[in-house]
Amino acid sequence: MFEKLLIANRGEIALRIQRACRELGIKTVVVHSQADTEAKYVKLADESVCIGPPSSRDSYLNVPAIISAAEVSDAEAIHPGYGFLAENADFAERVEKSGFVFIGPRPESIRLMGDKVSAKDAMIKAGVPVVPGSEGALPEDPKEVLRVARSVGYPVIVKAAGGGGGRGMRVVHTEAALLNAVTMTRTEAQAAFNNPTVYLEKFLENPRHIEIQVLADEYRNAVYLGERDCSMQRRHQKIIEEGPAPGIARRLLDRIGSRCAEACRKIGYRGAGTFEFLFENGEFYFIEMNTRVQVEHPVTELITGIDIVQEQIRIAAGEKLRFRQRDITIRGHAIECRINAEDPWKFTPSPGRITAWHPPGGPGIRVDSHVYTNYVVPPNYDSMIAKVLAYGDTREQAIRRMRIALSEMAVDGIQTNLALHRELLADAHFVTGGTSIHYLERKLALRGA
Repeated sequence: MFEKLLIANRGEIALRIQRACRELGIKTVVVHSQADTEAKYVKLADESVCIGPPSSRDSYLNVPAIISAAEVSDAEAIHPGYGFLAENADFAERVEKSGFVFIGPRPESIRLMGDKVSAKDAMIKAGVPVVPGSEGALPEDPKEVLRVARSVGYPVIVKAAGGGGGRGMRVVHTEAALLNAVTMTRTEAQAAFNNPTVYLEKFLENPRHIEIQVLADEYRNAVYLGERDCSMQRRHQKIIEEGPAPGIARRLLDRIGSRCAEACRKIGYRGAGTFEFLFENGEFYFIEMNTRVQVEHPVTELITGIDIVQEQIRIAAGEKLRFRQRDITIRGHAIECRINAEDPWKFTPSPGRITAWHPPGGPGIRVDSHVYTNYVVPPNYDSMIAKVLAYGDTREQAIRRMRIALSEMAVDGIQTNLALHRELLADAHFVTGGTSIHYLERKLALRGA
């Protein structure tokens, strides 16, 4: 096991990794920008290194500064968390070439799954079902593009091969709009991801977003840790996640979970990862794989009892998985609400000083957060300030506990989306379960009207 690990991230995930390390007896080094000097995890770390000004480009995305911090602190490994450089294959490669261990997959795995075209091709070969669409990248010939779309059937969605986070995609309902949409998506893809490659898929009208959590070691042992339903989202950004997925037969979930674990073995995947699917009419369709720990990983931790961050570290240290598929049991139900510093209805960011902070508690409640009273939420980064989780023996109990937690929680000095969460936890369609990925946006549109 490592003696010292550097955390190349910020916010709640930096604190989450730090806690996992402390339990394992590993010393931590935290890198931070000037904006995060007073952060809780910086104060709690064994060592901290300021790596630049508030701008992400000059700090959390500054690879030479992060590597230098690892060198001067004698860290042995680097954990990238999520976001920033977590899925950057060049960074992972640089970490390893500099003599450190990257807490995550091999660089070649990140590249394979980071390109949506190569990832889809790998999944087809591994027997994982994918959304019907173009075979690889769309060709340059306009006539061939039109032919592919006709064979798939409208509506279709044009996606950037290097895209992510809801960027680089366009829904096309008619043939007349297709070529212009392809050109615009290519241009955006080049600008945003330095990769103009795009592909085309059938646009599913009312799917759910279901994801499978996996763990795999370097000895080709792999397991799946159940699933999460992340369908409550806005502009492809998740708002509420829960597990298990309500209303889907366990046999279907176990079948797709087994295929994901087998895919990990076939591609030689190592570490934690998440296979994301659209689910419609009883069928799963692979859309992408996230080669890192997810924001919503605590949902799975609560229903399996497995510390995913600790397992990431153990795997990176060369240990074999400590359990097999038959050892994994799903118990109860967990729900996660992402609490953001933003207007609950306009979604505009609301940075500033938190004058009062009162997180909820009680049976089955977990709060992952790095903030405190008088903490200043900087305007430079993602607006998430906390994750509130409720666990219960049943989904109904988890919902009741989450309602109580949200009613107790108070954050003064800035705006948050607590009001949105309180409304959603009382929403009849959410309570029933099984809403599609378009439900929240439609609900918000009706509310605005």
